[in-house]
Order: sequence, then structure tokens, then C-alpha cells
Amino acid sequence: MTGQADSADLAGAAEVIRHADAADLAVAAQVARAALTLDGGEGAALVERLARPPADRRWTALVMDGGVVMASVSAKDPAVGHLDLLAVHPDARGRGHGRALVGAAEEWLRSEGATQARFAGNPPCYAWPGIDVRYTAAACLAERLGYERYHVAWNMTADLGADLSVEEEPARLAEAGVSVHAAVTDRERVAAFVREHWNENWAWEAANAAGLHYAERDGRILGFAAWGARPAWFGPMGTAPEARGLGVGGVLLRRCLAEMRAAGLSSAQIGWVGPLRFYSHAVGARAERVFWLYRRDLA
Repeated sequence: MTGQADSADLAGAAEVIRHADAADLAVAAQVARAALTLDGGEGAALVERLARPPADRRWTALVMDGGVVMASVSAKDPAVGHLDLLAVHPDARGRGHGRALVGAAEEWLRSEGATQARFAGNPPCYAWPGIDVRYTAAACLAERLGYERYHVAWNMTADLGADLSVEEEPARLAEAGVSVHAAVTDRERVAAFVREHWNENWAWEAANAAGLHYAERDGRILGFAAWGARPAWFGPMGTAPEARGLGVGGVLLRRCLAEMRAAGLSSAQIGWVGPLRFYSHAVGARAERVFWLYRRDLA
């Protein structure tokens, strides 16, 4: 969905675009790594993540030498298609690859019954909420192709060098009968809690996260926090109404961030943020990364 993409015409470019097989995806992962310079080397992991979506998702990856586009159909609204990732290798820019790949993706979406295409994340398996405004060439390409900007989303950044200790918190929570755990064999139990209180998308993210932590009291789960469902990002997290005010969310957040630091990360992206004040107060996170969401009707 982001990446430096050009718009020069390339006669006959569509003729060399093909649906990716396993070998093509491996090459596309390296193209994304080279192209997505603002994503800290995550390009390959994003291609791999998008290639393992929920079982019922209709999706494709289209490739040409030096470029890849990944697209999918919304499960919530089958008339909506998503351009999930667009990347053109730096050595292949200026040849119209971006325009050609978007056109091929739109054709595939039409064939699947979509009447609108969006440069916007398709939860629960997505790369970004929209186009990172710093990938200016991608935003310009979308606008030149007739996409309209319809929404703005943002991430917050948490520095992982900060104090993330929770030594005193478990004792305080224990006084209220609450214990905190890392989900291992009980991951599906936590996912069921997330499904019951929120939605299927968050449940999928919890089940597929790199790290998942939860709090419970008297055998009843009260809250959860996850990271790595979208590679290297934090989220989602949530606390049941009966547990709000106990400080459960802050403890679970810091446990996840500490685990991300142990995995070698120096900062964490808190993706597609809603509650700015909570994250700012809990871990000093700052609003930093902004995304424009684009859409256009498919004729």
C-alpha cells in the first residue's frame, strides 16, 4: 500500500504482469525490502504476512520484474477491494511499473465483484492503515489515478528504552484478585474472549500475534494485549468493562513492549490508534506516523 511508485507510461506493461507463485513471492519480498525504506527492513515480513491471511480471504499477489502489488477483497463488504501493498524496486522506477501494477490489481478486483478499490488496510491482516504520507510518490500516484483521499489514520511511537518495569503492579493487581499471564497453550481461550467482547478481526490478530498477554480473575479473562500480528507493531488490546480502572491495560501494554524490546526492537509502532491519551500517559508514546486513506469507484 505504500512504497515509492512512479506513474510514467509503460506500453505493454500489463503483458508481463503475472500472478505470483511461491518463487515469485520470495523475490517480491526482497523487492519490498528494498522499496519500503521507511519501514525499517519490514518489507519482506509484510509480503509474507499478507500471503498468510485468514482462510476465507480472497487475495492475490501480482508481480512483474522489479515490482509487486498485493490486493484483497473485504470480508465485511465484498464490493470493496483493497490494494494492500505496492512496491517498486529502486532500480525499476521511472518505467511505469506502479501504474501498471495498480491497473492489474484493479482488473483482478473487478473480476472478484468489487466495485470500489481502496488504498486502505483490510483488517485483520494488513500492512498499513493507508498510504504513509512520507511515501509521497505513492500518494501522488493514487491521486493521478483518480483516487480520492477520504480519511486519515495515525500510529503512535513508543520508545522501548523507557522504563517498562511492572514489578510492583502484579502485587497490586493480586490484591484485587487479578493475575497476568503470557498466553501459550491457552491462546485460543484468549482469542475466544476477544471475539466475544470485540470482533472476529481482533480475535484473528490475537491468535496470530507474536506475543499475547492477558489478565484474569477467578478464571475469567479481563483483558488482553498483543503484538506482532502485523509484523513489529503493537496491538490490538482491550479491557472488559468490569476491569476498567484497575490498571490492567497499562500492565499488559508494558509487558508486550518489554517483550518487543527483548526481541531486538528499539521502538514500537502502536498501530491505527484510537485512545491517544491512554498511550501517551502509560508509556510516553507520541503521535507520529500519519496515513492517508484513498478510494475510487471501479467502472
